[in-house]
Amino acid sequence: MNFDLSDEQKMLGEQARALLGDLSPFDRLRGLIDSGAEWDEPLWRALAEMGFLGVTIPEEYGGLALGALDLGVIMEALGGANAAVPFMSSIVLAAEAIRLAGSEAQKAAWLPKLASGEAIGTFAYAEGPGPVFATGAALQGDRLNGSKGPVADAGVAHVAVILVAGGGFAIVDLDQPGVTRTRLDSFDQLRPHYRIDFADAAAEALPGVGKLDRLIDGAAVQAAFEAVGAADACLHMARDYAMERQIFGRLLGGYQAIKHKLADVAVATELARSNAYYGGWAVEASSDDLPAAAAAARLSGIKCFEMAARENLQIHGGIGYTFEANCHFYYRRERMLAVHLGNRGFWADRLLTAQPGSQTKAA
Repeated sequence: MNFDLSDEQKMLGEQARALLGDLSPFDRLRGLIDSGAEWDEPLWRALAEMGFLGVTIPEEYGGLALGALDLGVIMEALGGANAAVPFMSSIVLAAEAIRLAGSEAQKAAWLPKLASGEAIGTFAYAEGPGPVFATGAALQGDRLNGSKGPVADAGVAHVAVILVAGGGFAIVDLDQPGVTRTRLDSFDQLRPHYRIDFADAAAEALPGVGKLDRLIDGAAVQAAFEAVGAADACLHMARDYAMERQIFGRLLGGYQAIKHKLADVAVATELARSNAYYGGWAVEASSDDLPAAAAAARLSGIKCFEMAARENLQIHGGIGYTFEANCHFYYRRERMLAVHLGNRGFWADRLLTAQPGSQTKAA
């Protein structure tokens, strides 16, 4: 059995990293924060032109019809660059929800727009304190009432897939009367979150039922890929600094304690990468192992990114906490990703209760 990526997947990752290296350097991220921008629109257009937005969308809807591992190598590159784009919200969650549960008419209406970048989507599952996946918002006929929040990237989204009472999905055009978006304070300045209030907003039910577990398991795997890419970037940033910084007459990297820190991060990152690869395989194979594989990938991704972001700060010392340094981009993203789609406790429970051949309950 070959556990390596294919040549095509490696090339896809190289193309994504090259694009992000050119268009999303740290100075660009700092400029976005200074200007108050919610996202990097030119980068989003470039991702669309490369076909990355449609990587898992079927060909009949303008996509490339590739698999979860192909999507994963792109997510890993996005994580490494700390990119300020709504890729997780629009492609991994909203587009996938429509693909899994939408009618043919809904797919034809929205998937081509999401694949081309013409429209941006988001997925609204939370309702403040309480269950991770809450179903208080109510769809009665074609009218939606209730609130959702925090919702990532809702400020730039055109359409939202909403988790509604009964556990189903509704699709809502956000540019209409009856929809109010309120920006929330966000620790990650490059991934804004909003509360969305619905007051008799026009909406359509997605006819597919029982798709929530499959959606969040797939998204958990992609979040793990993003975490692995970011952790690897932190590891290399810390290593490069340690090989340049002089302290007490010798290189910082020459001290055994620093070597141990970097080695621990490297081991944790490789373990998380292996779990992400297995999770990607389980998604593509529709394996009975998917619930456990997704939970393991999510947990190891949270752990490796947390360790990498914190050790990167520690190795840089006081300068690492300044805005002019680059460590804070990853530390902020790590804190946000650690609770997105459920925190460590939520996924630990799913791992413990996952059984081959069955799906656990998301709410």
